[in-house]
This record gives sequence, C-alpha cells and structure tokens, in this order.
Amino acid sequence: MSYRVCVVCMGNICRSPMAEVVLRKALADHGLDGVVTVDSAGTGGWHQGHPMDERASATLAENGYDGSSHRARQFLANWFGQVDLVLAMDEENLRALRRLAPPGSDVRLFRSFDPDAPVGAEVPDPYYGDREGFADVLTMVRAASDGLAKHLSETLSR
Repeated sequence: MSYRVCVVCMGNICRSPMAEVVLRKALADHGLDGVVTVDSAGTGGWHQGHPMDERASATLAENGYDGSSHRARQFLANWFGQVDLVLAMDEENLRALRRLAPPGSDVRLFRSFDPDAPVGAEVPDPYYGDREGFADVLTMVRAASDGLAKHLSETLSR
C-alpha cells in the first residue's frame, strides 16, 4: 500500500504542480517512487482541466523537469479519506483545507519540511509576477521536497 501526498495551492496551475513534479523526483532519488504517490490540486476550481501555467512549465523544463502532462484539479473534501498528507502552499490554503478536513487529518504547510525555512514559511504565489518569481518558487519547492523525502524515508522505513 502506498503513502499518498497531495500538494495544494489556490488554482493548481503554478505552485502545487511545480511541487508535485519536483517532489516526485526527490522521492525517486530517495528510493521512494514505488512507496509514495504524489498528486496536486487547488482549493479553487477556476482552472480545472487546464495545463500548468506556461511560466511554471518553462521554469521546470529549464531545470530538467517535465510538467507537460499536468491538468488542474480542485481538492475535494472526500479526498481526505484517500490522502495521508495534505500540504498547503500558504496559510490561506492551509486554513481552507483545515476547514474541510475531518479530525485527525494531517494538513501542513509545504515548507514546514524545509529545515532552513522559518516556522510558518509559505511558498508565495508567483502568478501575478514575473519569471523570477517562478524561479524563486522552484528553489523553495526543491528545499522542501528534499526535506520531505528525507522525512518520509526515515518515517516509512520504521
């Protein structure tokens, strides 16, 4: 049985799909690609069915990742029964997810797994900015993904 992680942002076209792609690679690098499955979604449904933002996809591609198959989805409350860990990109989405979550659900900020990030650190939404914002998101996502992969490697091997 697989351990399931879902990464969530607002519309599922920038931050969370970038994190999904990067986290999959980090998990594979830690030998967990057959043990942990990763998905992403948005708290809103405005972009359902749309591909990743072109700037997000280009930033990933320039750094050796492929996000071309992504299609945006909206996170639904009944997913909590199918997901072990839900990771929000920011406080606003964290609050929205916690309102949906049944007791005992594991819902955290994505950057809480980055050992160098301050407590409560968020991944800012790059959507209304320039390409540099997407590069910054990639840096943050890589650090948190590596931290999460290490954490799961230790936790799931017990």
